[in-house]
Amino acid sequence: MGDDLHLAITFVSAEAIHALNREHRGTDRPTDVLSFPVDESGVVAGPRELGDVVICPEHTEDLTEAVVHGVLHLCGHDHETDGGEMLALQDRVMAELR
Repeated sequence: MGDDLHLAITFVSAEAIHALNREHRGTDRPTDVLSFPVDESGVVAGPRELGDVVICPEHTEDLTEAVVHGVLHLCGHDHETDGGEMLALQDRVMAELR
């Protein structure tokens, strides 16, 4: 198996992300970005499917930052539990992209 990774990025309305946020996180409001991992850490045949990043442009100030944020979640990072490491990494990635 090579190092190929696949992911999908989808842009949705505020109503659609609100419904996804309610259904998958139990949070009854729209948000800027949600991530849905697929393969996680198991063995896979062929390219690893990281998962889906769903972005609501209406609730996003910076689309590039939303993509980076969502992909970091797909890679296993979690800013709600990690003590700031994910957001620091996000800042470093964004600085490199600018």
